[in-house]
Amino acid sequence: MRVRHQRWLVGAVVGAGLAALGGCASTEAAATDPAPQPPSPSSAAPGVPPVADAGGTSGTSAAPFDLTAHSTTDPRSIWVVVNKQLPISPPDYRPDPMALVEGYQVSPAAAPALEEMLAAASADGVPMRITSAFRSRDYQEGVHEATVARLGRAAAERISARPGHSEHQTGLSVDLGSLSEPGCNFDACFADTGEGRWLARHAVEHGFVIRYTEATTEITGYQPEPWHLRFVGRPLAAELARTGATLEETFGLPGGDYPR
Repeated sequence: MRVRHQRWLVGAVVGAGLAALGGCASTEAAATDPAPQPPSPSSAAPGVPPVADAGGTSGTSAAPFDLTAHSTTDPRSIWVVVNKQLPISPPDYRPDPMALVEGYQVSPAAAPALEEMLAAASADGVPMRITSAFRSRDYQEGVHEATVARLGRAAAERISARPGHSEHQTGLSVDLGSLSEPGCNFDACFADTGEGRWLARHAVEHGFVIRYTEATTEITGYQPEPWHLRFVGRPLAAELARTGATLEETFGLPGGDYPR
Protein backbone atom coordinates (compact mmCIF):
# COMPACT_ATOMS: atom_id res chain seq x y z
CA MET A 1 0.00 0.00 0.00
CA ARG A 2 1.48 3.35 -0.99
CA VAL A 3 0.95 6.00 1.64
CA ARG A 4 1.89 9.60 1.04
CA HIS A 5 3.34 11.57 3.95
CA GLN A 6 2.02 15.12 4.33
CA ARG A 7 5.41 16.60 5.16
CA TRP A 8 6.89 15.20 1.95
CA LEU A 9 3.97 16.50 -0.03
CA VAL A 10 4.22 20.01 1.38
CA GLY A 11 7.80 19.94 0.17
CA ALA A 12 6.56 18.81 -3.21
CA VAL A 13 4.23 21.76 -3.34
CA VAL A 14 6.53 24.44 -2.00
CA GLY A 15 9.98 23.13 -2.83
CA ALA A 16 9.49 21.26 -6.08
CA GLY A 17 7.74 24.16 -7.71
CA LEU A 18 4.32 22.66 -8.36
CA ALA A 19 2.79 26.12 -8.40
CA ALA A 20 -0.52 26.35 -6.63
CA LEU A 21 -3.07 25.64 -9.30
CA GLY A 22 -6.72 26.62 -8.92
CA GLY A 23 -9.18 24.45 -7.08
CA CYS A 24 -6.57 21.75 -6.59
CA ALA A 25 -3.87 24.27 -6.61
CA SER A 26 -0.52 22.91 -5.70
CA THR A 27 -2.12 24.11 -2.55
CA GLU A 28 -4.69 21.57 -3.39
CA ALA A 29 -3.00 19.56 -6.01
CA ALA A 30 0.19 18.05 -4.75
CA ALA A 31 -1.09 17.55 -1.27
CA THR A 32 -2.99 14.78 0.37
CA ASP A 33 -3.41 13.47 3.87
CA PRO A 34 -1.59 10.18 4.48
CA ALA A 35 -3.76 7.10 4.60
CA PRO A 36 -4.14 5.44 7.98
CA GLN A 37 -2.74 2.04 8.55
CA PRO A 38 -5.26 -0.74 7.79
CA PRO A 39 -8.28 -0.61 10.46
CA SER A 40 -20.19 29.41 -19.21
CA PRO A 41 -20.84 26.06 -20.17
CA SER A 42 -18.41 23.80 -21.95
CA SER A 43 -19.06 21.31 -24.73
CA ALA A 44 -20.88 18.12 -23.94
CA ALA A 45 -18.50 15.20 -23.59
CA PRO A 46 -18.45 12.44 -26.22
CA GLY A 47 -19.53 8.97 -25.25
CA VAL A 48 -22.04 10.21 -22.68
CA PRO A 49 -24.22 7.42 -21.25
CA PRO A 50 -28.01 7.80 -21.38
CA VAL A 51 -29.27 10.47 -19.02
CA ALA A 52 -31.16 9.15 -16.04
CA ASP A 53 -34.75 10.26 -15.74
CA ALA A 54 -36.31 11.70 -12.62
CA GLY A 55 -36.63 8.24 -11.17
CA GLY A 56 -32.92 7.56 -11.51
CA THR A 57 -33.14 5.02 -14.36
CA SER A 58 -31.40 5.29 -17.70
CA GLY A 59 -33.37 5.66 -20.87
CA THR A 60 -34.87 8.18 -23.24
CA SER A 61 -37.55 9.53 -20.91
CA ALA A 62 -38.31 13.21 -21.41
CA ALA A 63 -39.05 13.67 -17.72
CA PRO A 64 -37.02 16.53 -16.21
CA PHE A 65 -33.94 15.56 -14.26
CA ASP A 66 -34.65 15.39 -10.53
CA LEU A 67 -32.39 17.98 -8.92
CA THR A 68 -33.72 17.17 -5.44
CA ALA A 69 -32.43 13.58 -5.27
CA HIS A 70 -29.44 14.57 -3.12
CA SER A 71 -28.45 17.50 -0.93
CA THR A 72 -26.06 20.16 -2.23
CA THR A 73 -25.10 21.30 1.28
CA ASP A 74 -24.59 18.08 3.25
CA PRO A 75 -20.87 17.16 2.91
CA ARG A 76 -21.85 13.48 2.95
CA SER A 77 -23.89 13.97 -0.23
CA ILE A 78 -22.37 13.09 -3.61
CA TRP A 79 -23.92 16.32 -4.94
CA VAL A 80 -22.48 18.67 -2.30
CA VAL A 81 -21.18 21.90 -3.85
CA VAL A 82 -18.02 23.39 -2.36
CA ASN A 83 -16.41 26.46 -3.89
CA LYS A 84 -15.07 29.91 -2.97
CA GLN A 85 -18.56 31.10 -2.07
CA LEU A 86 -19.73 27.90 -0.40
CA PRO A 87 -17.40 26.48 2.26
CA ILE A 88 -17.79 22.97 3.54
CA SER A 89 -19.84 22.65 6.72
CA PRO A 90 -18.98 21.61 9.36
CA PRO A 91 -15.51 23.15 8.87
CA ASP A 92 -13.66 20.11 10.21
CA TYR A 93 -15.64 17.58 8.18
CA ARG A 94 -13.98 14.36 7.08
CA PRO A 95 -15.66 11.25 5.70
CA ASP A 96 -16.16 8.58 8.34
CA PRO A 97 -15.48 5.82 7.59
CA MET A 98 -12.83 6.44 4.96
CA ALA A 99 -12.06 4.16 2.03
CA LEU A 100 -8.62 3.52 0.51
CA VAL A 101 -7.87 3.39 -3.21
CA GLU A 102 -4.24 2.84 -4.15
CA GLY A 103 -3.26 4.00 -0.68
CA TYR A 104 -5.20 7.27 -0.89
CA GLN A 105 -8.14 8.18 1.33
CA VAL A 106 -11.43 8.82 -0.47
CA SER A 107 -15.09 8.86 0.43
CA PRO A 108 -16.64 5.38 0.41
CA ALA A 109 -19.27 6.80 -1.95
CA ALA A 110 -16.63 7.44 -4.62
CA ALA A 111 -14.26 4.52 -4.05
CA PRO A 112 -15.95 1.78 -6.13
CA ALA A 113 -16.44 4.08 -9.12
CA LEU A 114 -12.85 5.30 -8.87
CA GLU A 115 -11.48 1.77 -8.82
CA GLU A 116 -13.72 0.89 -11.76
CA MET A 117 -12.55 3.92 -13.75
CA LEU A 118 -8.86 3.24 -13.13
CA ALA A 119 -9.34 -0.39 -14.14
CA ALA A 120 -11.17 0.63 -17.32
CA ALA A 121 -8.40 3.04 -18.26
CA SER A 122 -5.77 0.34 -17.73
CA ALA A 123 -7.80 -2.09 -19.82
CA ASP A 124 -7.81 0.49 -22.61
CA GLY A 125 -4.03 0.73 -22.41
CA VAL A 126 -4.04 4.07 -20.58
CA PRO A 127 -3.03 3.36 -16.97
CA MET A 128 -2.84 6.34 -14.67
CA ARG A 129 -2.22 7.02 -11.01
CA ILE A 130 -3.82 8.98 -8.21
CA THR A 131 -1.74 11.98 -7.18
CA SER A 132 -4.05 13.48 -4.56
CA ALA A 133 -7.33 12.67 -2.87
CA PHE A 134 -8.81 13.57 0.53
CA ARG A 135 -7.20 16.47 2.38
CA SER A 136 -8.09 17.68 5.83
CA ARG A 137 -8.82 21.32 6.62
CA ASP A 138 -5.70 21.60 8.76
CA TYR A 139 -3.49 20.27 6.03
CA GLN A 140 -5.07 22.57 3.45
CA GLU A 141 -4.48 25.51 5.76
CA GLY A 142 -0.77 24.76 5.95
CA VAL A 143 -0.38 24.42 2.21
CA HIS A 144 -2.40 27.57 1.54
CA GLU A 145 -0.28 29.59 3.97
CA ALA A 146 2.89 28.29 2.32
CA THR A 147 1.58 29.37 -1.08
CA VAL A 148 0.72 32.82 0.21
CA ALA A 149 4.21 33.14 1.69
CA ARG A 150 5.76 32.12 -1.62
CA LEU A 151 3.58 34.07 -4.06
CA GLY A 152 1.90 36.78 -2.03
CA ARG A 153 -1.75 36.77 -1.01
CA ALA A 154 -3.16 38.32 -4.17
CA ALA A 155 -1.53 35.76 -6.47
CA ALA A 156 -2.18 32.85 -4.12
CA GLU A 157 -5.88 33.70 -3.83
CA ARG A 158 -6.25 33.46 -7.58
CA ILE A 159 -4.94 29.92 -7.74
CA SER A 160 -5.29 28.38 -4.30
CA ALA A 161 -8.19 27.08 -2.24
CA ARG A 162 -8.49 28.47 1.25
CA PRO A 163 -8.98 25.91 4.01
CA GLY A 164 -12.60 24.83 4.07
CA HIS A 165 -13.16 25.68 0.40
CA SER A 166 -11.49 22.65 -1.16
CA GLU A 167 -13.55 19.89 -2.77
CA HIS A 168 -10.85 17.47 -1.70
CA GLN A 169 -12.04 17.76 1.89
CA THR A 170 -15.26 15.98 0.89
CA GLY A 171 -13.29 12.92 -0.22
CA LEU A 172 -15.21 13.05 -3.52
CA SER A 173 -12.44 14.63 -5.60
CA VAL A 174 -9.20 13.15 -6.84
CA ASP A 175 -6.30 14.39 -8.92
CA LEU A 176 -5.02 11.90 -11.47
CA GLY A 177 -1.56 11.79 -12.96
CA SER A 178 0.01 10.66 -16.22
CA LEU A 179 2.38 7.72 -16.32
CA SER A 180 3.28 8.35 -19.96
CA GLU A 181 4.08 12.06 -19.53
CA PRO A 182 4.61 12.74 -15.82
CA GLY A 183 5.99 16.18 -16.59
CA CYS A 184 2.43 17.23 -17.39
CA ASN A 185 1.05 16.31 -13.98
CA PHE A 186 -0.63 19.32 -12.35
CA ASP A 187 -0.08 21.21 -15.59
CA ALA A 188 -2.39 22.35 -18.39
CA CYS A 189 -0.60 20.01 -20.81
CA PHE A 190 -2.17 17.07 -18.92
CA ALA A 191 -5.23 17.62 -21.13
CA ASP A 192 -3.16 16.60 -24.17
CA THR A 193 -1.74 13.42 -22.66
CA GLY A 194 -3.28 10.05 -23.41
CA GLU A 195 -4.57 9.96 -19.85
CA GLY A 196 -6.12 13.41 -20.09
CA ARG A 197 -7.84 12.61 -23.37
CA TRP A 198 -9.16 9.33 -21.97
CA LEU A 199 -10.63 11.07 -18.93
CA ALA A 200 -12.23 13.79 -21.05
CA ARG A 201 -14.02 11.09 -23.01
CA HIS A 202 -14.77 8.41 -20.42
CA ALA A 203 -14.85 9.88 -16.89
CA VAL A 204 -18.57 10.62 -17.18
CA GLU A 205 -19.27 6.94 -17.82
CA HIS A 206 -18.03 6.26 -14.29
CA GLY A 207 -19.83 9.12 -12.56
CA PHE A 208 -16.98 11.64 -12.60
CA VAL A 209 -16.74 15.09 -14.16
CA ILE A 210 -13.76 17.31 -14.90
CA ARG A 211 -14.77 20.03 -12.50
CA TYR A 212 -12.65 22.98 -13.67
CA THR A 213 -12.42 23.87 -17.36
CA GLU A 214 -11.33 26.93 -19.28
CA ALA A 215 -14.92 27.75 -20.22
CA THR A 216 -16.14 27.69 -16.62
CA THR A 217 -13.41 29.59 -14.76
CA GLU A 218 -15.59 32.59 -13.96
CA ILE A 219 -18.31 30.30 -12.58
CA THR A 220 -16.27 27.78 -10.61
CA GLY A 221 -13.69 30.31 -9.45
CA TYR A 222 -10.77 28.14 -10.50
CA GLN A 223 -8.51 27.93 -13.52
CA PRO A 224 -8.65 24.82 -15.75
CA GLU A 225 -7.53 21.61 -14.06
CA PRO A 226 -7.96 18.71 -16.49
CA TRP A 227 -6.55 16.34 -13.86
CA HIS A 228 -9.15 17.20 -11.17
CA LEU A 229 -12.03 14.72 -11.16
CA ARG A 230 -15.13 15.09 -9.01
CA PHE A 231 -17.47 12.19 -8.31
CA VAL A 232 -21.18 13.06 -8.60
CA GLY A 233 -22.62 9.69 -9.67
CA ARG A 234 -23.50 8.54 -13.18
CA PRO A 235 -26.95 10.17 -13.47
CA LEU A 236 -25.75 13.68 -12.65
CA ALA A 237 -22.48 13.25 -14.54
CA ALA A 238 -24.47 12.35 -17.64
CA GLU A 239 -26.80 15.31 -17.12
CA LEU A 240 -23.90 17.74 -16.75
CA ALA A 241 -22.27 16.34 -19.88
CA ARG A 242 -25.57 16.63 -21.78
CA THR A 243 -26.13 20.26 -20.80
CA GLY A 244 -22.52 21.40 -20.57
CA ALA A 245 -23.38 23.14 -17.30
CA THR A 246 -21.46 23.39 -14.05
CA LEU A 247 -22.73 22.27 -10.67
CA GLU A 248 -23.30 25.93 -9.81
CA GLU A 249 -25.40 26.56 -12.92
CA THR A 250 -27.31 23.31 -12.61
CA PHE A 251 -28.40 23.95 -9.03
CA GLY A 252 -28.61 27.74 -9.23
CA LEU A 253 -25.85 28.24 -6.66
CA PRO A 254 -23.32 31.07 -6.29
CA GLY A 255 -19.82 30.68 -7.65
CA GLY A 256 -16.89 32.82 -8.70
CA ASP A 257 -14.41 34.45 -6.35
CA TYR A 258 -14.37 34.65 -2.55
CA PRO A 259 -16.84 37.08 -0.97
CA ARG A 260 -15.44 40.59 -0.56
